[in-house]
Amino acid sequence: MLRSRLLTPILRRTSLITGRSLYSSSVVCHYDKKTSTSKDEMDHFNQLAETWWDVNGPQRILHKMNLLRMDFIQQTLRNHIQLNKDVTNPDDEIYVPGYSLKLLPKQISEQILLEQNLKRDEIQRDQPKLNILDIGCGGGILSESLARLKNVESVKGIDLSTDVLKAANLHKSLDPDIESKISYELTAIEDVPKTEIFDLITMFEILEHVNFPNEVLSSALTHLKPNGWLFISTINRDFVSWFTTIFMGEHVLKIVPIGTHHLDKYIDETEIKDWFKKKPEFEVKDSKGCTYLPFKGWVFSPTPNVGNYFMAIQRVK
Repeated sequence: MLRSRLLTPILRRTSLITGRSLYSSSVVCHYDKKTSTSKDEMDHFNQLAETWWDVNGPQRILHKMNLLRMDFIQQTLRNHIQLNKDVTNPDDEIYVPGYSLKLLPKQISEQILLEQNLKRDEIQRDQPKLNILDIGCGGGILSESLARLKNVESVKGIDLSTDVLKAANLHKSLDPDIESKISYELTAIEDVPKTEIFDLITMFEILEHVNFPNEVLSSALTHLKPNGWLFISTINRDFVSWFTTIFMGEHVLKIVPIGTHHLDKYIDETEIKDWFKKKPEFEVKDSKGCTYLPFKGWVFSPTPNVGNYFMAIQRVK
């Protein structure tokens, strides 16, 4: 009975990105906004507020995933640095082969990587510090990690839950090194002033909890600077996702609170890519799958079209 009830939405192969934007939601929203989540969703997360920072509590899977989030963000930013962008003297150029370094002897490939990474470090040190918007920041797990980076100037976290923001403010006050770098606000993304623009926007584990994901994405993009980055993560709408996140995660292993996920709100990776193809001023630069292994934690997987995934989008125009 559990399997048949939870699997029903898999058979609905309509696009959630476009489908949920065209029709009114059948649920009552906590906020009187199109992009808001339902009252049931808000009640669920408010109940988790007190244990948000317990690394062994209900949010322990989120704490473990945060390590992979940070890796994805930092690796993406570093890998897309143009090493020879402003070099005028050919002798000063960093060698970037047009083929895999695995084809070269190990000693040579390691030397090339060393030179490239040293150049990336130099470029990052000279770049202006980043101003970041963390949408759906919850209790501030990601916001605090971002604030600890040397190349970050400020982090603004927004959420619709009063209780989790109280937990976020309380926890940031415990670390004076980051307290002044982070600000939290109870607001929806469409209520953020249009004059506020950011170098980097994050939206992790958000789209599967809102009623109109395309409206959330559209609102977020209006706050992104030229050449800025949007980082998102969500879950494909497939059998693997149902089995791992809902059946096993919530009902069998009980490592995720029951009611956290709803399969009919999951969004396929291809749907988001297709959505961005209609917006030429943005490019999807990277997409990676991620899988939770009980005895290892979260790891990247080569299949972003199955289960959980991360995506990086850059404003190019």
